[in-house]
Amino acid sequence: MLILPKEKPVVEKLNSYYLHIRKLFEHYQGELGSGAIHFKSPFAEAVIYFDKDELLNGIFEQEGKLTKGEEAVQGIIDAVDNNNFTISIYEIPSEQIYLWANVPETEPIYKDLSTEFTELGGLISKMKAEGLTGFIDVSLKDGEGGGIIFLNGGQVVGGSFSWGPITLEKIEEGVALLIEKSKDLGASFYVSKILPQSGRLKVQTPQPAPKNSWHVIAALEELLKTFEEVFYSNGRMDRDFKTLLKKKFVEKAEKYDFLDPFAGEFEYDGQKISFVGEASDEELARGVIESVKELAKELDITSKLLGSLGPWYQQNKKALSRFGIKLY
Repeated sequence: MLILPKEKPVVEKLNSYYLHIRKLFEHYQGELGSGAIHFKSPFAEAVIYFDKDELLNGIFEQEGKLTKGEEAVQGIIDAVDNNNFTISIYEIPSEQIYLWANVPETEPIYKDLSTEFTELGGLISKMKAEGLTGFIDVSLKDGEGGGIIFLNGGQVVGGSFSWGPITLEKIEEGVALLIEKSKDLGASFYVSKILPQSGRLKVQTPQPAPKNSWHVIAALEELLKTFEEVFYSNGRMDRDFKTLLKKKFVEKAEKYDFLDPFAGEFEYDGQKISFVGEASDEELARGVIESVKELAKELDITSKLLGSLGPWYQQNKKALSRFGIKLY
């Protein structure tokens, strides 16, 4: 099943006969930075997801056969050489493109649910409680649009809505409006989970946390280790993670004095934390998590990081909730 963004395409109804497909990819990588290209003909259909650097993933359906990944990308390029396709271009925010790049690597959980039997708010709560890593596709009745809600480890991490692009900071508002629209207009729902072998979002089995305590140093070590891995997996070998992190700690030291590198209280080195100060667990968590969030945003890898932190969040969410700390 092909899933497209709910927003209106930025360009639509292009005819592939007049286009050089590889140059089309290159043009919109430069023009939009990230997005999806939809190809459709009477006998085949495909979607390719891209960011500014590469073609991330794709899905291609032709005469009952479905392919994904590099095979799908090559398949549509070959098919366009010999057949006409109608092409539409969708812009996808860079912080959400890696969620979309996982869409081909999914399998359905529920099909053809509707508001006649299921309330969307209750369905979302159920998927959160079950720790879904995947998405809920909502189609409003009578052609009134709809939305897609992405979850990772039961946490809402992105979305697409027919009434327009919504930033990550306002995703919950978009979800609330989608719930209201589904009540008023009626809707059908499709729920799918992302398969563990996807590789774009890490999907791991969370390890149980200690019942009566929260080992904040171990938790923050895992957080920073994951952040470092995402940083280098994003092709940033020319920059030193430890140096960038230390600079961010210097910026935050006025608010969290234990982060001041010159105080010698807190240090992250070799994916290990050493701490000799007197800050509380809450202060430690707030200082480090705020630093991570700000640096990830500056490096434009927030979406990738959130995708990789689903299991970590599930393991530590009770403690974070107790302190009122949010990841986004």
